[in-house]
Amino acid sequence: MYIHHSKDWPNFKWDNDTLLPYVSKVRDLQGRLIGRMEGMGFELREEAVLETLTEDIVKSSEIEGELLNPEEVRSSVARRLGMEISGLPNASRYVEGIVDMMLDATQKYKDPVTKDRMCGWHAALFPTGRSGMYKITVGDWRGDEHGPMHVVSGPMGREKVHYTAPEAPRLKKEMNRFLEWFNTDESMEPVVKSAIAHLWFVSIHPFDDGNGRIARAIADTQLARADRTKQRFYSMSAQLMKLKKGYYDVLESTQKGSMDVSQWLVWYFERLTEALEATDETLSKILVKAKFWELHKATQFNERQVEMINKLQGDFVGKLHSSKWAKITQVHRDTARRDIQDLIEKGVLSDSGEGGRSTNYILNLPAI
Repeated sequence: MYIHHSKDWPNFKWDNDTLLPYVSKVRDLQGRLIGRMEGMGFELREEAVLETLTEDIVKSSEIEGELLNPEEVRSSVARRLGMEISGLPNASRYVEGIVDMMLDATQKYKDPVTKDRMCGWHAALFPTGRSGMYKITVGDWRGDEHGPMHVVSGPMGREKVHYTAPEAPRLKKEMNRFLEWFNTDESMEPVVKSAIAHLWFVSIHPFDDGNGRIARAIADTQLARADRTKQRFYSMSAQLMKLKKGYYDVLESTQKGSMDVSQWLVWYFERLTEALEATDETLSKILVKAKFWELHKATQFNERQVEMINKLQGDFVGKLHSSKWAKITQVHRDTARRDIQDLIEKGVLSDSGEGGRSTNYILNLPAI
């Protein structure tokens, strides 16, 4: 029997005494973070939002096994936020759809979440009407034409069923009740409501696909309501991705348990605490980047150099060789060497000292 079979469904219960210390810590960290960000300049806050939203979108998809190009995501988010970022690629239609959904969920957090709005998110996730090779119902609740909705893992023919969602005829009533609660019930502590909304929605599993990403978008909408700002400075999805197996395990355990969801709430708040604490690393990177460009505001760079410096300040993978520079910027290797030598003379890059074919270069970043 799954949780939605309970006669008490969906009257979730938990131990307030157990949860109170977790909620108190999260609320304290949220307050400190918002206060810290308000003390930073507008451009630094914008950069922090861009970094956070990019990471959140990439990691939410990665949880589902879909690897997005972070630079495409960053490009799409920056354009929608009205930020000028040079050297970034155009985003694919698929990336644009995911960005549309996440920005709508967080930037318009005050708006009611309706069926029409949620179905719009779903349509943005699946612009071709297919999930992989398979045609799915897009922009509406799923049907049962192909049997019950199972959450499964494992190879085809040897799948393990982790959860079976409510039957399709129940969905209209279930989702009406969920949306009514989400939009009108103000009696629940806002961050607790985020955790309950995530669990409740993903337990209904109303769509053919994309339920996990939409559940996390709904949770982020509620976290934005709790923060009372559309500016996102921490990524819950990044922490869930770090503990992906634990995330699925605690969901499965909760969905096969009683209406007491204390275990899920504690686990969720532990991850939320980690997400808030992880902002120190993000903000440090942003401050270093801002100081770098301040130090070099009078330095002349060509477009290729600006592009590569931005990449090196981001999630650049591996070592920087002249051949990699040439490949990324699509120039001859001699041109790449001249670009690199120019930056060495300007004190922007340093030779790692390895020599020979192993010669690679390091970006000189200021201390903060």
